[in-house]
Amino acid sequence: MTETAHLALITGASRGLGAALAEALAPTHHVIAVARTTGALEELDDRIQAAGGTATLAPMDITDPNAMATLCRGIHDRWGKLDLWLHTAIHAAPLTPANFVDPKDWNKSLAVNTTATSVLIPYVAPLLGHEGQAVFFDDPKAGEKFFGTYGATKAAQMALARSWAAETVKTGPRVTIVEPAPMPTALRARFHPGEDREALASVADEAAKIIADL
Repeated sequence: MTETAHLALITGASRGLGAALAEALAPTHHVIAVARTTGALEELDDRIQAAGGTATLAPMDITDPNAMATLCRGIHDRWGKLDLWLHTAIHAAPLTPANFVDPKDWNKSLAVNTTATSVLIPYVAPLLGHEGQAVFFDDPKAGEKFFGTYGATKAAQMALARSWAAETVKTGPRVTIVEPAPMPTALRARFHPGEDREALASVADEAAKIIADL
C-alpha cells in the first residue's frame, strides 16, 4: 500500500454487507476493517489478500468509546485522513411485542445502533475532512409490529445520520444514506426465518452496486 492509497473504514466488516463492501472496495482502497469477531476478520483479510488487496484489521467493540478513540487516533497518526467510512455495524434484537421488550436487548441495541454512532461521528468527521464521504444504511422498520427495539434504535441512528447530512451539505464531508435491497444476511434471517433466500439480492452484487453509486 502506498501513502496515497485511498482509505476506507468499515465498521461492522466481519460478515454480511460489511464484508462484501470491504471486498468490493479492496481493488481501489486500503480497507480498515472493524468488528468484534477476530476469526471472521482474518477470513475477510485472506479473501482480500487473495484478490490482491490490502487491509488493516481492527478487532474492536464499537460500543467502547476508548477503543474507538484509539482506532481513530491510530488512523490519524498513520495516514492522517480517511476517504470513506461505511457504517454497517448493527444489533438485531429478537422480535417481540412492545410490552415484552427485554431491558438487556434494548440496552444492547441502543448501545450498538445509536450510542456508538453518536460517538463515532465526531471521532471520524475530522478524518474525513471536507472531501471524504460517510455512508449509512437504512432499514426502515420503525412502527412495524414486533420491531419496537430494532426499529426505534435504527431510526434514531438514521436521524443522527440525516442531521449530519443536512449540516454538511456546504462544508463536507458528504454524508449518504443508502437503503439496500433485501439480502440473505444473518440479520435478515433473524427477522424473516423460513424466507425464500434464493429470491433475495446477492450480497456481493448489492455491495458492488452501492460502491458504483457512491
